[in-house]
Amino acid sequence: MSITNYADFWFKLDQLVAASNLKIDRPQGTSHPDYPSFVYPLDYGYLENTRSGDGADIDVWIGSLSGKKVTAVICSVDLEKRDTEIKILPGCTSGESQVILDIHNQALNRQYYWFASKLHF
Repeated sequence: MSITNYADFWFKLDQLVAASNLKIDRPQGTSHPDYPSFVYPLDYGYLENTRSGDGADIDVWIGSLSGKKVTAVICSVDLEKRDTEIKILPGCTSGESQVILDIHNQALNRQYYWFASKLHF
């Protein structure tokens, strides 16, 4: 089965973000609590009362665009942990999305990432 209605996919992601309390726990410019050399290039947080593949709330990277429409998602596959997870990117420019994708691709060699941008559909 293939998904042919991409607009519906993005619409549902926008609804999820709009209906959720977006909690920023790592503001742009702050250091990672376990890896102080890593500084967050964008606000990073999660959607309260949601669930991702790792059982925690769904993670978000929040971009600089006005409004918080979802502009991209990153899906990870961790073969060592045998799990998957998504990161939702609301309000990210294409440049911001690429920075976040690059961060995730460099983070751990065992993780594989797939990137989807709303601009591509």
